[in-house]
Amino acid sequence: MAKDAAENAAENAAKNAAKLGRMAAAALAVLLGVTASSQPRAASILEENFWLSGPRYDDKVPPCDYPGALDRIVANFHTKEIRFWNSELRIVGIENIQETAWLPWAAQSIPRRYCSGVAVINDGGRHKLFYSIAEDMGMIGTSWGVNFCVDGLDRNWAYNPDCRSAKP
Repeated sequence: MAKDAAENAAENAAKNAAKLGRMAAAALAVLLGVTASSQPRAASILEENFWLSGPRYDDKVPPCDYPGALDRIVANFHTKEIRFWNSELRIVGIENIQETAWLPWAAQSIPRRYCSGVAVINDGGRHKLFYSIAEDMGMIGTSWGVNFCVDGLDRNWAYNPDCRSAKP
């Protein structure tokens, strides 16, 4: 008798599970049918234009001899040498600064000014310096930014060979 009760309980559980499965499948079919039968809509005016304005550059990039840009190069070079190469090398001066290119690519590219000069190092060495100042490439895109390469001191070869990637 106990065996019959256990068998009945198992049968009832199986029937309930099957019924629940059929109900879930029917609900899914109805949901998919409603979704598939709704017509696609065009994007609203807000969906079309919200934060999709594209690049809006002002072509306001500092000149090659701008003290703020040169200070960033000096500070970033020193930080790189101390932090990664355990070196006391510093740029103590930058000479023969000249612009090598302005907007060398397509009209819609990021405005950049390419410059070159000679970096005077505290060990007495003189190395070619190549750098670019680009609009909206600073911290979180709020101001101009600087990328640079000191020829012969590009130890991780980020701009290798001969700082080619830092040139226009």
